[in-house]
Amino acid sequence: MATTMTTTTTSTTSTTTTPAPPSARDDDLNFPDLPPFPTDVPTAPLLRLSLSKLLSDDSDESACLFSVCKELGFFYLDLRGTDVGETILKDADQLFEVGRELFENGAGETGLAEFDFSKDGSYFGYKGFGTGVIDKAGTRDRNEFYNVRALLASYPPVESQSNRTQSQVSKDDLLSLIPPLPAPAVLTTNRPLLESYALAAHTITTLLLTHLCTHLHLPPTSPCYLPSLHRLTAPSADVIRFVKAPPQPVADRRVALGEHTDFGSLTLLFNHLGGLQILPPGRDAQWVYVRPLPGHAIVNLGDAMVKFTNGLLRSNIHRVVSPPGEQAEATRYSLVYFARAEDEVLLRRLDDGDVIPELAEGAEPEEVISSREWVLRRALGKRVVKGEEGLREGEWDKSLGTEGLSRRSYL
Repeated sequence: MATTMTTTTTSTTSTTTTPAPPSARDDDLNFPDLPPFPTDVPTAPLLRLSLSKLLSDDSDESACLFSVCKELGFFYLDLRGTDVGETILKDADQLFEVGRELFENGAGETGLAEFDFSKDGSYFGYKGFGTGVIDKAGTRDRNEFYNVRALLASYPPVESQSNRTQSQVSKDDLLSLIPPLPAPAVLTTNRPLLESYALAAHTITTLLLTHLCTHLHLPPTSPCYLPSLHRLTAPSADVIRFVKAPPQPVADRRVALGEHTDFGSLTLLFNHLGGLQILPPGRDAQWVYVRPLPGHAIVNLGDAMVKFTNGLLRSNIHRVVSPPGEQAEATRYSLVYFARAEDEVLLRRLDDGDVIPELAEGAEPEEVISSREWVLRRALGKRVVKGEEGLREGEWDKSLGTEGLSRRSYL
């Protein structure tokens, strides 16, 4: 597929990116057996990048990647026509079915609540419908999800009683760095598929980080080389997330997941229905839908990339609402891979290269916080403690990320 070129117009109020016309391969932009995405709703004109060209070290494509990561931090990645891309597309299709089984009967009569480990200070496992909040007023969310620790062990699971097995399913488990977590059998029996998906996702995110390092002037020998901060051999909060959002009542369709920035470094998202919205930069910006495209992942940057580059790269605000048009009648499933820096990496300006801007003179000192601490504070800060009506005092403010930087206007 040819690179989608862009023209960018900058003013005091907004930035508009206009993609070139889609190629002939994109005639059918809808997914089979689902209501079509409506043509009368505002959509984000995201840049489409080619994984094939990035794998070939195409300099123009690499420059486009760096530009969009500075400007918006959201883009499509065309995965077609490459071995790793076709692998992750095939795996994602199969994992959508795994996700449906997980939420419908993955834990049998016991339900998935027994796999909610937030009370133990863990981000992994199950989050139930309505157990998180979407705003400071304490409005409950309208989705459920399951976080699987990424990069899976290749040895057999240890059988346990009932419908659960010891889920030795992460690189951390494999290295005996942290105790394994219990998990529904539907996940442990699909370990090879999960492992294939996670390895493909890690390969793609490493490629993207490598290209960004080229433009940040961070060579492989640098202690700040981004792939070296996201190694397979160290514990991290890398996660595969299954998400389910059922249709909302017709008279009360609203935000299902509140506005936020992602916690980590890079996010790969696969979904078939609309609902994701982004808020572009600019004082007068309005929420716009991100249309899912067959053969593509939706990629966005997270807070870590903002902190590493002192705001040079952008983690854009986004949210999830009821899908548009007829799609609102369908259950929305999503599959996500969150790539995070290693647990002990400090999320602060990388002190190398000559591209990352210096801290402003007189600015407050950077917060000293590790990747693990950041993820836990942000993720668990919006969970409602069982038996309580809402968040505890101060929890919402502590759970915020780099939203303030994302709201900046281009002057």
